[in-house]
Amino acid sequence: MLLFTLLVTGIISLLTGSIYYSAKAERIAAFNRRLKGRANYNTQLYTLMGDSAFYYMRRNDSVSAAGVVGSRSIGIYTEEGKLIYLFEMPGTPPIILSDTIFQEVREKGEKDFIMDNRDAIAVNRVTPKRNFIVVVVGHDDDGLERLETLKRILLIGLVTSIAVTALVSFLFARQLLRPIALIIREVNEISSFDLSHRIRAGSGQDEMNQLANTFNDLLARLQESFAIQRRFISNASHELSTPLTSVSSQVEVVLQKERSAEEYKQVLFSVREDVQQMRQLTKSLLEIAKTGSQGGIELNEVRIDEVLIKVVGDVKKLSASYNIELEFGEFPEDEKDFVVFGNIDLFYIAIKNVVENGCKYSPNSTSFVDLTFRNHKIFIRVINRGNVIPEAELPQIFQPFYRGSGTGNSRGFGLGLSLAQRIIALHKGTILVNSDLQNGTCFTIELPAIKIFN
Repeated sequence: MLLFTLLVTGIISLLTGSIYYSAKAERIAAFNRRLKGRANYNTQLYTLMGDSAFYYMRRNDSVSAAGVVGSRSIGIYTEEGKLIYLFEMPGTPPIILSDTIFQEVREKGEKDFIMDNRDAIAVNRVTPKRNFIVVVVGHDDDGLERLETLKRILLIGLVTSIAVTALVSFLFARQLLRPIALIIREVNEISSFDLSHRIRAGSGQDEMNQLANTFNDLLARLQESFAIQRRFISNASHELSTPLTSVSSQVEVVLQKERSAEEYKQVLFSVREDVQQMRQLTKSLLEIAKTGSQGGIELNEVRIDEVLIKVVGDVKKLSASYNIELEFGEFPEDEKDFVVFGNIDLFYIAIKNVVENGCKYSPNSTSFVDLTFRNHKIFIRVINRGNVIPEAELPQIFQPFYRGSGTGNSRGFGLGLSLAQRIIALHKGTILVNSDLQNGTCFTIELPAIKIFN
C-alpha cells in the first residue's frame, strides 16, 4: 500500500510540477512578447517621426501604463548608450544598463534580461538615418498573480490527491488482504493430526479463489500421503510382529521343559526361517525408504538391455522351475535411445520384482519379457498366464502390503509392486497393468530415454 501511494504521489507530483513550470515558461514568453511589442511600437514611431515622436510616446505610455504593464519603464538610447528618451512610472527604479548589455544588443539585435526583479527587453534598430536602442522594462503583475493562483490550486490538488490515493489504497489493500488473512487463519488451524479441514474458496474465479483451491489440493495430497504412511506403518508393524510373535512363542514353549536335541534343532530351524523372513521384510522396507530420498541416489547412464539380461539370469537362479523368455525389439541407431538416466541398482530391483512375480504367480512359472523402443521411449512388457487379477483389485496392487486374492499361499509381503512403482516414478516413468483371460496379466513399464532430455 505504501509503495503504491508513493508511486502515485510521485506521478501526480511530476505532473503538477510539469503543469506549473509550463505555465511559468508560458507567462515569461507571453510577457516578453508584450514587452517586445511595446518596444517595436516605440521603435517604429521614433523611426518615422524622430524627436517629435517623444510627445506622442510619453502621452501613450502614460495612458497605457495604467492597466497593461505594471512598474513599466521605457528608454531610448543611442548606440553609444546616451539616453534620448525616458519614461518611468512613479516609484519605479531607474533604468541602469551596463556596457555589456549594450554590446550584446548591438551584436545580437535584441536581448531579454532581468532588472530589479522586473522583466526587460532591449532592441537594436538600424535605419538609414539613425541607429538606436529601445529598452522596455516592466513587472507582470497580472501574470504573476495568475501563476501564484495556479500554484495554490496545484498544491491543494496535490495534497488532496495524495490523501485520496492513500485512503483508496488503504481501503483497497484491506479489501484485498482480507481473503489472505482468512486463508492464513484457516491454515493455522490445520495440524498434522487433522488434515480434513479445507479452506473456503468461494465461488469466484479470481486469484484468491485459485490460491485457496491450490491449498486445498495440497491438503488433499498431504492427507492422502499421511493416510498412506499410517497404513504403511500399521502394516509394517503387523508384518514384523508376526514372525517376532512366532519366535517368542516357540522359544517360550521349548523352555517350559527339557527337550531332545532333535526338538531343539527343529525349533532353531523354525526360528531361523522366521528371522530370514524378518530380514527380507526389513530389506524391502529399507529399499522403499531409499526410493523416497532422491537426493541420496547416485544417477548414471544405464543400458536397460543389460539390466534385463542380469535380471533374467538372477531370477532363474531363485528356482529351477522358473522360466523366462526374453525378446528384444529392433535397437535404434542412436545409442541414447536405449539408455536411461538413473540408478542401476534401483532399476534392477524394480524389474526383478515384476519379473519374479510373473514367474511366481504363473501356473507354468513362465514370464514373457520383451523390450521395445519408439519415440525416444523404452517399453518393457512382462506377461504371464497366471490367474487374472480382478478389475476391482487393479488400482490396489501397487499399495504397500496389498496381496491380491489370487496370490494363494505364495510367500510374500505385498511390497514388490509398490517398490517397483516408486522406483519407476522416481525415474520419470510409469508402470501400468492389464489383466484378462485372453492375454493374461501384462505389466508395461515405460521409461524416457536419455535422448529425450537432449
